[in-house]
Amino acid sequence: MSYQSMEEVYERCEKDGISFWKAIQLGDASERGVTEEDSWERMKGMWQAMQDSLDAYDPELMSRSRLVGKEGGQMDHYLEQNDPLCGTYMAKVMANALKMGCNNACMKRIVAAPTAGACGVLPAVLVTYYREYDVPEEKMIEAMYVAAGVGQVIANRAFLAGASGGCQAEIGSGSGMAAAAITHVRGGSKEQLGHACAMALKNLMGLVCDPVGGLVEVPCVKRNVGGAVNAMAAADMALAGIESQIPVDEVMDAMREVGVKMDVSLRETGLGGVAGTQRAKEVVEALDM
Repeated sequence: MSYQSMEEVYERCEKDGISFWKAIQLGDASERGVTEEDSWERMKGMWQAMQDSLDAYDPELMSRSRLVGKEGGQMDHYLEQNDPLCGTYMAKVMANALKMGCNNACMKRIVAAPTAGACGVLPAVLVTYYREYDVPEEKMIEAMYVAAGVGQVIANRAFLAGASGGCQAEIGSGSGMAAAAITHVRGGSKEQLGHACAMALKNLMGLVCDPVGGLVEVPCVKRNVGGAVNAMAAADMALAGIESQIPVDEVMDAMREVGVKMDVSLRETGLGGVAGTQRAKEVVEALDM
């Protein structure tokens, strides 16, 4: 059962007296013709893969282009030697987002959430929290369902690919998914996780996809940091009782409209945005691409 709107998920929750994550799990089990237990084990496997990928980061490994790879290690070193402006915890979130983005660029195994280019947002938010606080693993797996459900609705109402709707569809969607997921972990209601997602999406609406040389490295890796930090801010606002005046489903529809109107040069073609700058052209020429 593929949900077409967040409102549809809410209605099922109310009708069956279940939580948001459970509605997503039941939909997954029904759609794939498996048991709830099988669905849970598959999601648990993705949660473990996400953690394993983060642990596999190697600060000495650079991407083939030599453009990225060490950034996660640099943030770790900065955290050890300084008092980060954003605080210790947020610096760890930032470091983990960088590590996962670098892992993708270095061809390591990652979990696309929702895409490879945005693979650092969700683990930066969820894995960091899991390892910093005494949270049952079951709660984190529930959060994975929340993220998956939100991503499914975004895919149905808008898009997840940068080539279709710009980076708002990748980092933006990942940020919305992460915001909703961490709101669930912190005990937020289904309405609050919807508000968190809406605010995260609005904050990144219009974000273009402009990879230098067409590589998912610059500015993609660092944008994972922006998506993760944005997700945390949106979740905190929602948990504080701040609401999105525009319903989350309508925000997704607006994101689709913006993506459709976005010039093709700003949709993963490597032609516009920072990919079209003089420095980017020099980088591409040096790489003999």
